[in-house]
Amino acid sequence: MLVVTAASLLTLNSCKEDEYKNPYEEILKEQLDYLETNSKREGIIVTTSGLQYEIITEGTGKSPLYTDKVRCHYEGSFIDGRVFDSSYKSEKPIEFSLMNVIEGWTEGLQYMKEGAKYRFYIPFYLGYGPNGYGSIPPYATLIFDVELIEVVK
Repeated sequence: MLVVTAASLLTLNSCKEDEYKNPYEEILKEQLDYLETNSKREGIIVTTSGLQYEIITEGTGKSPLYTDKVRCHYEGSFIDGRVFDSSYKSEKPIEFSLMNVIEGWTEGLQYMKEGAKYRFYIPFYLGYGPNGYGSIPPYATLIFDVELIEVVK
């Protein structure tokens, strides 16, 4: 289990501050502070990995396994509310294998049942990490509204 706190990551700078300064220090602190505050909200479930989620609508169908394919609708945003991706815009759900997506999705979808809609709060280390990817900046916390339509197998 990896537990990352703002204090533990920021201590990297206290060792030899003159030699190393993380250019993303303020962004990282903002992201971790957001997750810390969010974890205390009513209805937020925090897993041992640090994934946070809330149940918007509970499902009644099957739950996917790590080896399954699923069909989902989703919308992804940053903590400031900017949307960076959405299957709703194209009006076309996506289909993918759980083992081929970011760790936050792989873990979170396995808690869901068909027909459910959850909101995932994914820390950077369960998302695109310290490097980011495409339009996702380094250390970004990702928020996804995910609707599990079907476990395809």
